[in-house]
Amino acid sequence: MKRSPALLIAGTHSGCGKTTLTLGIMAALQRRGLRIQPFKCGPDFIDPTLHQLVTGRVSRNLDVRMCGAPFVQHSFKRNGSQADCAIIEGVMGLFDGGKGSAASLASLLELPVILVVDVRSAAESVAAVIKGFASLDPAVQVAGVICNRVGSAKHRSMISEAVQRYCQLPIVGFLPRNEAISIPSRHLGLHMGEEHPLRGDKLEQLIELIETHLDLELLLQLAGTNSTPSAPSPELPPLVLPEPGPPVAIGVARDEAFCFYYQDNLDLLEAAGAELVFFSPLRDPALPEGIQGLYLGGGYPELHAQALSANQSLCREVQRFADQGRPVYGECGGFMYLSQAITDLEGRRFPMAGVFACATTMQQRLRRLGYRQPRQSRATILGPKDTLVHGHEFHYSAISEQDAGMPTAYVLDDDRPEGYTHKNTLAGYVHLHWGRTPEVATRFVEACRQPLTT
Repeated sequence: MKRSPALLIAGTHSGCGKTTLTLGIMAALQRRGLRIQPFKCGPDFIDPTLHQLVTGRVSRNLDVRMCGAPFVQHSFKRNGSQADCAIIEGVMGLFDGGKGSAASLASLLELPVILVVDVRSAAESVAAVIKGFASLDPAVQVAGVICNRVGSAKHRSMISEAVQRYCQLPIVGFLPRNEAISIPSRHLGLHMGEEHPLRGDKLEQLIELIETHLDLELLLQLAGTNSTPSAPSPELPPLVLPEPGPPVAIGVARDEAFCFYYQDNLDLLEAAGAELVFFSPLRDPALPEGIQGLYLGGGYPELHAQALSANQSLCREVQRFADQGRPVYGECGGFMYLSQAITDLEGRRFPMAGVFACATTMQQRLRRLGYRQPRQSRATILGPKDTLVHGHEFHYSAISEQDAGMPTAYVLDDDRPEGYTHKNTLAGYVHLHWGRTPEVATRFVEACRQPLTT
């Protein structure tokens, strides 16, 4: 049986231009009438929104380290089979990140890799870089190369001759330097897709650049080189969820301030019987009627702290909802919103929902970054004691004005206490992906379904 065409676009290092190239390739293939299913290697929330901007399809995270191999295989097979071609964007450099690397993902899914090389300030030496990446791991199939930020025709010729002499890989294209189509960034990464960072004619310029300088026919050919495996792939066991009970309405904060959600988590909640009701803490004066639980994801509350704080009617409703013992789950930005206040880099303090006896303060430098495996030190709305969950931590803020007696429910890998609790509210800095632990979604929905007791 033929596998759908797919390829993974990886880089030699962060900042080589793979995100812009990936978006351009997706958009150019869409322009040709192909249905492109986007994926992102790693825990990133931002790049998937950009993928959705240009393809119109939800981009899924494929993270072997965080989600586990079985879930990654299921997600890729289930979502990739619905499209003409799957495009997966790598993370950092091809081999960076151990089990969470793009190389690990390419090996697991037997994906052909297109290597993006930033060739600024190098010429013949580019061949050595390409040869090293292509030969480092026999389990990783580097199928082609894109040379980015080429300075001139002579520069291109020098690179081409060296690659032809020393490497056995086709060059899919040479892209000239073009800063006009770069995507703006800030402290947590590039701007989100919802902010339309390719507004105006930037996307058209990018598509034209790709169509002019890349061999898209060759790219599609390389994407199909792995479409006929030498042996049939074994059938994967289905992901098992308990039979859902009666529907339960869960409010999900979603706007410019709260935009970091794994679509898989939302899907798992719905599969467990949740009816997701989206609302905006920036604009809505009250919580949606009839909800029995709250999910406050991450995002950029620090950029919208003044507007969030000005909406005191909603802050009070959230505080009252939590004080009543209703289940509330918050991650990173959601945790910041549930604190007493957010203090920005200018020292301005903005009162928030005040559920927790602490505040958060923005820092000039990154505070925490990395994969986390929280183990529950006691039962919570996500599971019983000793439940092990999987996620990632990435934030610039720090806890301040903390009550020394504020209870926690997690113990992290480095023995740090985390996962702060107040009645049936659980929140902290770690972003969880429930792919390895779908029962967590069921547990949260069941907690929301329980009648309120006073």
